[in-house]
Amino acid sequence: MENFRPTCFLGFDYGDKRIGIATAETLTRSATPLMQIENNSDVWKAIEKLINQWKPEALIVGLPMSMDDTESAQTKKARRFVKQLEVHTKLPVHTIDERLSSREARSRLGESSRKTTKADINSVAAQIILETWLTSKQILTH
Repeated sequence: MENFRPTCFLGFDYGDKRIGIATAETLTRSATPLMQIENNSDVWKAIEKLINQWKPEALIVGLPMSMDDTESAQTKKARRFVKQLEVHTKLPVHTIDERLSSREARSRLGESSRKTTKADINSVAAQIILETWLTSKQILTH
């Protein structure tokens, strides 16, 4: 019998001040908000710690596209982050359009009874980014 090893992915919602992070694995077939990290001088140390802890197969980063499909200054910053992730982690990094993920995150969190924080919004936005990518690749639907 073949050994089945669940595949783990980390999703990122890039922001100038904070980066939301979520995780998913093929065994549970779901994505889960994980945390947010401050986008400061310690960001690579924090990401390295997450990589060592979760051992993901790939990283997924949301690209904030404009509603008219053009790239904004924030899109360019997210693309720079993608390049830096590739260099720092040596892992495959994939991108997906994250349009309206923060709005969807606020909507999902609005349905919960507890008080919503920025960290909640950022990590749930990362969850949505990850779910969108995994569904588009049919990774969670097998």
